[in-house]
Amino acid sequence: MTAVHGSVPRERQPRGQGPEPVEREGELALFVELTRRTAAGDPALVMLEGPDGIGKTTLLRALIAQARAEELRVVHTTAGQEGERLPLSTAHTLLAGLDADVGQKPLTAWTHVDRTPLTAWTRPPDPAGGNARSRGLACYDVDGENPSFGVLAELHEVVRSAAADSPLVIVVDDSEEADTASLRFLAHTARRLAGLPVLLALARRSGADEPALNDVAALPLCRLVRPRPLTSEGIGLLTLRLLGSETDAAFQESCLAATNGNPLLATRLLTALREERLPLTADHVASVPGQDIHGFRLRAADLLHRHPAVTVQAARALAVLGDRVTPENGARLALLDSPVFARSLLALVSGGLVTSNSDGSWSFSHALLRNVVLGDMSDDERDALHGRAARLLHDDGASPSDVAEHLCHAPSTARQPWAAAILRDAAREAVLRASPVRAVELLRACVPEDAEEAGDPSLLLELGVAEMRVDAEASVRHLTAALEGATEPKLRLEALGVLAEALTRQGQVGRAAVLLARCRSEAASTASGSADPQLMEAQLLIAASANRAAYTELLQTVSFDLSLPGDTPEQRALLATRAVISASRMDRVAEAVAAARTVVRRSTATTDAPVFLGAAASGLLYADLPHEAEVVYQRLVIGVDALLDPGYRNLLALRAEAHQRLGALGEASRASTAALAGMTGARATPFEALALAVRLHTLLDQGDLAQATLLEAGIPDPVQDDCWQWNEVVSARGRLWLAKEDPTRALAHFEECARMQAGWQRTSPAVSPWWYWAGRTHLALGDRASAVALAERAVADARSAGLPCALGSGLELWAATMSDDRRPALLEEAEQVLMGTRAALWLARVRVARGQALQRLGYKKAAREVLRQGWEEAYGVGSLPLHTVAHRALLATGARPRRPVSRGPGALTQSESQVARLAADGRSNAYIAETLFVTRRTVEVHLTSVYRKLGLTGRRELRDSLESQGLHDAGHGQ
Repeated sequence: MTAVHGSVPRERQPRGQGPEPVEREGELALFVELTRRTAAGDPALVMLEGPDGIGKTTLLRALIAQARAEELRVVHTTAGQEGERLPLSTAHTLLAGLDADVGQKPLTAWTHVDRTPLTAWTRPPDPAGGNARSRGLACYDVDGENPSFGVLAELHEVVRSAAADSPLVIVVDDSEEADTASLRFLAHTARRLAGLPVLLALARRSGADEPALNDVAALPLCRLVRPRPLTSEGIGLLTLRLLGSETDAAFQESCLAATNGNPLLATRLLTALREERLPLTADHVASVPGQDIHGFRLRAADLLHRHPAVTVQAARALAVLGDRVTPENGARLALLDSPVFARSLLALVSGGLVTSNSDGSWSFSHALLRNVVLGDMSDDERDALHGRAARLLHDDGASPSDVAEHLCHAPSTARQPWAAAILRDAAREAVLRASPVRAVELLRACVPEDAEEAGDPSLLLELGVAEMRVDAEASVRHLTAALEGATEPKLRLEALGVLAEALTRQGQVGRAAVLLARCRSEAASTASGSADPQLMEAQLLIAASANRAAYTELLQTVSFDLSLPGDTPEQRALLATRAVISASRMDRVAEAVAAARTVVRRSTATTDAPVFLGAAASGLLYADLPHEAEVVYQRLVIGVDALLDPGYRNLLALRAEAHQRLGALGEASRASTAALAGMTGARATPFEALALAVRLHTLLDQGDLAQATLLEAGIPDPVQDDCWQWNEVVSARGRLWLAKEDPTRALAHFEECARMQAGWQRTSPAVSPWWYWAGRTHLALGDRASAVALAERAVADARSAGLPCALGSGLELWAATMSDDRRPALLEEAEQVLMGTRAALWLARVRVARGQALQRLGYKKAAREVLRQGWEEAYGVGSLPLHTVAHRALLATGARPRRPVSRGPGALTQSESQVARLAADGRSNAYIAETLFVTRRTVEVHLTSVYRKLGLTGRRELRDSLESQGLHDAGHGQ
């Protein structure tokens, strides 16, 4: 940019002001006042002070426009742009435009406008003496940067003579860049403005410590102006002026955060958005890295490089270290003394690039600005800085994850032995936190891409395990390299097992089977015996659950012997996986139950992996023993780390399913909600898919159709994943459409679910209730034959396998397909079967259905008794739809139900609670009646109600029940 200097003839000067700077009303008003005062013959002095980009130059332009509007003579320049910083170069450039005469000689002659080398001004005076004025300024001794008083006085005479002709405005931008001699001239003139119609306006950068300018700012006449950053409303106005677009408050706030209100940065950001055709939205500004907005990056980088080299050095160190950088670490990384680093950061703060935090640390004002600084460095510079930062943090005892963050950006350092150890530790933490993608990123940083086969086998094994769910092809490649390079027997067996698991997940069961045989062979020749092959087979069965083709093929090649004693953790792992598969296929269910119970009974937290104990619990769940399964799931949930264990969400989902089958809808709701915390349906994994299905079923059981519809809307349809967990989502979706009275759409989901369940060989009616709701859908469509077929098959399978819950629900569905006179017998059988289970919701459904059947046959008294019981049970488990059906049926029998009686301690009235506590203490009915001032009959009625609500048979169980609920001790406290 070339300095603009010189005066414009009055007749050619533009009149009026251009567009006013945004949010500078106070400054503009001051300029009007000062120019009018100068036009009236009075002096004025103003200094603009602020960081680069705050708008000082724009304000000076507004001042010049105002001065010309008042028909004042204006001379102006930008210091530091005259080429070489020779003595008085800024003064020469500034005064060259004045056309007054000094001592009968043209001013241009005195100021060397013909560009006579200014070094000539430093010649010593002529010994012969003579008239100095007749020889011109070249005869004065300027003495480099320290001009004599005579030179300063002569220059001031030029200003005074020009002002005598007409009022004068002198403007100097970036005055701190002027040569020292010119600064002394400006200070000299500022002190001698009295009586002159001269307005002297200077602008300097914040933090510039020039003594001459400090003297000017301290003068009584000087008006010091510090422009403030823009507000969000100001950015909105600036956007309207630049782009002609109205924007919302969110976008304005985002721009304010990205630029810290610096007008130059804000202008560049807005124009860059326009040039690159990017939308004016808050999300876009907040998420796009600075280096992706080319124009903004260039302007911000230019703003950074206006600072001294040490300030740029400090900014780069801050950008590499990231957020909340301590002054000590920043100074050490920048290789600067602490005071120098602190002063550099203060300069960045004044420019709006950096902010100080309340804890004494430093951060960039916005991620965009940090990315600009990072992008301004070369790859080698970033590599070196990140490597030094990693070593610095490591030596200070920082966590592996913090150190690893820098090593990932420092390839030349990451492969050093100490760095590789840090990356591996950080990767293990990432695996524990269920972040396999991050673990892969960390481990790949310390594995040379051009020498993978020659790498450390244990490192390649870790990388392959981490990649198993992220990059299957790379996982097999690295695990194969680990196996080929491993020499230690234990490491080879581990590599064999993991590689076989990875191949199984890819559907390469044949290769996995070969490895399994190889594992048996190698294990037999070592001291480990056959334990590792058993564990490996169990791992393959678990891995196959992610690939239907592999699962189908593997089931045809492995044994399902359930007679293992379960003496070792490896045997128990294999028993557990065989048990859950056998139960789901309805293959020797009794043996599968026995095997699962063996695993549960003999396992310990220190020897058995939670995944295999969870498999044993699922075997119990699929054998229609949800109460036993729930106990195991609870034990596992309590034992694992909610934050670190990747299987925690899966355990919550399984526990929620057990609660839902038991009719404990409140517990099912809480567990499924916890399993889905922080997750969206569109990004659900197979384990979270199971939680989605349970959550949908629970909401429908509770009658919350609106919430179920909202949840379902976020799930992809159709789902792309073929894992069996998504089958349950399809089933739950079908039930939702049935509840929304769209049986045609519901049936399409159930037919898809039936196909998928058959493909996964999940043929037991106790695995999933899809067939029950499909039967209900067929009835809604008038297809009785299809409903009968589903019911008859479920009943036959459940009878043969001993599945009471499936049998009870199958009988209830079958009864719904029969005529009125044949229904009660089937429903009574279903009720008897379910009474031996703890499936409270299914039992309530059967009782309500039986009551309705009795009512239709005219047995109103019997119907009322059964319906009332089902009505109370539906209320107790929290099933509003079933409770509503039962209530209407009760009214149809002529009953007048007053209020529902739920189950559990919360259902007890205050009087019942008092009676229960006294009875639990062993008090007699007579004592209780006397103490509470009631009759003995009243005590008996209360106790009967207490037993019913708590599910007890008598007084002997009362104390234990109250103590388990924390109610017995509470009674003594009253």
